[in-house]
Amino acid sequence: MYFTHRKEYFPFVGPFDPCPPMYRKIYVTAPNLYVGYQPPDLPQFSPAEALKNGTLWPIFYDPYYGMHSEVGQC
Repeated sequence: MYFTHRKEYFPFVGPFDPCPPMYRKIYVTAPNLYVGYQPPDLPQFSPAEALKNGTLWPIFYDPYYGMHSEVGQC
């Protein structure tokens, strides 16, 4: 299963826009969008890691890098 958490698109930039143009916009999608149902026997974090990461299953872990971070972008 291959997916990326961050997607990008290129909005239309009009000649009369009142604001400075943004040529590329990035948005984040949740990992659970790509899992139709929870498969049996998924690997699990240890209890301490699960509390730290906010989920028991690694496939549902979604780190937040910040708005201006280049880590994990498309």
